[in-house]
Amino acid sequence: MKRRPTQKDVARLAGVSRSTVSYVLNDQTQLKIPISEETRQRVLRAIAELGYEPDARAQSLIKGNTKIVGVIMPVIHNPYFWEMFSGISVVLQEAGYSLHLSRHPLDAQQQSNTIRELTRHRVDGFILLAAVRFLLPSLIDDLRKAGKPVVEITANKAVFDHVIHDYSSGTRALLTHLLELGHRRFGFVYGVAQEIEGYDRLHTYREVLREAGLAANSDFELHCGDKLEDAYRAAYALLSRPDRPTALLVINDLLSIAVIRAANDLGLSIPGDLSVAGFDDIPISSYITPRLTTVSGKPEASGREAARLLLKRFAEPDLPQQVTTVDVELIVRESTGPAPSGKG
Repeated sequence: MKRRPTQKDVARLAGVSRSTVSYVLNDQTQLKIPISEETRQRVLRAIAELGYEPDARAQSLIKGNTKIVGVIMPVIHNPYFWEMFSGISVVLQEAGYSLHLSRHPLDAQQQSNTIRELTRHRVDGFILLAAVRFLLPSLIDDLRKAGKPVVEITANKAVFDHVIHDYSSGTRALLTHLLELGHRRFGFVYGVAQEIEGYDRLHTYREVLREAGLAANSDFELHCGDKLEDAYRAAYALLSRPDRPTALLVINDLLSIAVIRAANDLGLSIPGDLSVAGFDDIPISSYITPRLTTVSGKPEASGREAARLLLKRFAEPDLPQQVTTVDVELIVRESTGPAPSGKG
C-alpha cells in the first residue's frame, strides 16, 4: 500500500521548513516573518504534486474547531424530525460542517453521558430538535456545562437561541374549520412520551372549545403512548362508544394513520362518520386514504433556520439572544368534512 504523504514530504519537495508548510496550509498571513508569494506557490505546487491531504483532526486542534455540530433528536420513528434534520443538514453541509446525530435518552444518567460523548467528539455546537428539552429538565444544565453554542427548535421561549414553531395558532385555525363544519363533539388523541410535549396544542384545544361554549370532555382526551399501537388502541376504544366524538384531533400525523386504521376497522367512514386531523404535514399525509387534513409545522424550514442561527452564533459569539419564528399553516384535505346529521 502506497504511503500517504506527510507535511515533512511536502517541506522536503518545496525546499522549506515544516512550519512554513503549516503556515501556508492554515492560511496564516499575519506572521512576524512573512512568507513570500513565491514560497507559498512552491509549497502549493508540492502539495498538488504529492497529493497531500491535511489531517482533519490535526487541523481542528490547530484551529480550535471541528466543523461538527451535534444534533439531538427526541424520537427516531417520526418522519417529522427527519425533515427537520434534513433542513439542518442542507444549511450546515453547505457551510462545510458535518453532523453528529444523537437520540435523546430518557434516563438522566444516559443524558449526561450523551452530552459528554458529544463534547468528547469536540462538536462546535448543538441543535436540539423540538421537544427534546422537555424530556429531562437537567438537559439545559448539562449543555451549559459543555460550554458550546446551542440552538433549540421549540414551541416556547427558551434559554438559548431558538426557532419557534408554535402550533397554537394552527390549532385554533383547525378547530375553527371543524366548528364551521358543524362539529360539536371533539376528541384529542394525545400520544406523547411526556405530558408536557405538545401542550401548546392541548391547551389551545381546551381554550377554543371553552370559547365556543363547549366543555372539553376529559373522557375524549386520550393520553396514550407515542407509538402507532398506542394510538390505535386508544382510538379503537373511544370510537367503539355510542357517544363517540365526530371529530378527532391527533397530536401528530404519524399517529393519525393509526387512528384512521382504527376507524376503518370499526366500519366508520372518514369523513362521513368521523373527521380526523393531525399536525406536522409529513409527506405521507398527502398519500394516505383519505388525504389528511393537518397543520404544517414547516419542519424543513425550521431546521434551516436553526442551522442559520447557529452559524451566526459561531461567527458572532457575543450576539444577544437570537429568536426567529416559522409560521404554521392549516392544510385542509379529505379527512375532514361536515358533522354527521344530528350528531354535531
